[in-house]
Amino acid sequence: MNDEFKNKSGKVKVMYVRSDDDSDKRTYNPRTGKGGGRPGSSRAEGGRRPSREDRGSQDRSRDRDRDRDRDRDRDRDRDSSSPWRTVSRAPADDAPLKPDHGGISGKSFIDPEVLRRQRAEETRVYGENACQALFQSRPDSIVRAWFIQSVTPRFKEALRWMAANRKAYHVVDDEELAKASGTDHHGGVCFLIKKRNGTSVKQWVAQAGETDCVLAMEDIANPHNLGAIVRSCAHFGIKGVVVHDAAVLESGAAIRTAEGGAEHVQPITGDSVIDALEAFRQAGYTIVATCGNTGTPLFEAELPPKMVLVVGQERDGVSDAAHEVADMNIAIDGTGNVESLNVSVAAGVMLAEWWRQNKI
Repeated sequence: MNDEFKNKSGKVKVMYVRSDDDSDKRTYNPRTGKGGGRPGSSRAEGGRRPSREDRGSQDRSRDRDRDRDRDRDRDRDRDSSSPWRTVSRAPADDAPLKPDHGGISGKSFIDPEVLRRQRAEETRVYGENACQALFQSRPDSIVRAWFIQSVTPRFKEALRWMAANRKAYHVVDDEELAKASGTDHHGGVCFLIKKRNGTSVKQWVAQAGETDCVLAMEDIANPHNLGAIVRSCAHFGIKGVVVHDAAVLESGAAIRTAEGGAEHVQPITGDSVIDALEAFRQAGYTIVATCGNTGTPLFEAELPPKMVLVVGQERDGVSDAAHEVADMNIAIDGTGNVESLNVSVAAGVMLAEWWRQNKI
């Protein structure tokens, strides 16, 4: 007998294996007295020892029974509502897709329309000063954040707040942050935030004081100019900016250029910039538009304490419709060596003069 069937004492090891068949079909065990006992299958009962052919036939029969039972169990599981079953066939072409928000597989299905709306409501901002100011002003708008290791000591408060409020953040290398922010000029940090909604003219004038300057921008598309104008607004105490869409003030490049100034300025929106100017005029504001060299020289003009300053697009300036609405047209006089100033510079000069006349 092969040694592997013997233990250390040399005795033969006997192993009893329970059959998959029903208990009443198990052979009788003479040692334990258990078992149903097939007729003639036990030597204790005088039955003959099964031949090799009989044993092979019995094995094949048991295999067929097991296969049949396994198929029956699989069919029963497939018809059940168990969440653990596996469906190997593809769904029908006309079958509706059911959202699956995570599972064992780790995959999720998100309705494309929901995803599109969510992305439209979010934007990425970057730059250390811009992100610090945003965190201090409206931390609840932060959805997710990315940092490089070197800036994390300066964002300890923000990191603690995000951890406590279950806001996801990632410490990544420069290359990954460039991908997350969409620019190489990220300044070491990027926030994914919810965009702000604009304030209506009616809401704005209801809370305005006796001295108030609002800036209106017509079709200014360059984000760096937008950011520079917003930065000047914050510096000279201009808290409201009229735009056709509040989202233009939330672009990453504009907020970064504003260096934190965007958090001190509120977008004011309406059906159009011209309609907003009319609403401000009815509320008692003076509409002042910048123009080339044909208007009243700025340093000779008396700027009213309550006014809306209109600046136009980079190439064509303020539109004819805005000039028609305006109560005053102002020119910034200078040497004449250049045709005009950059729109952000012109806005800064005008706002500085209004501040000098009305705030000092």
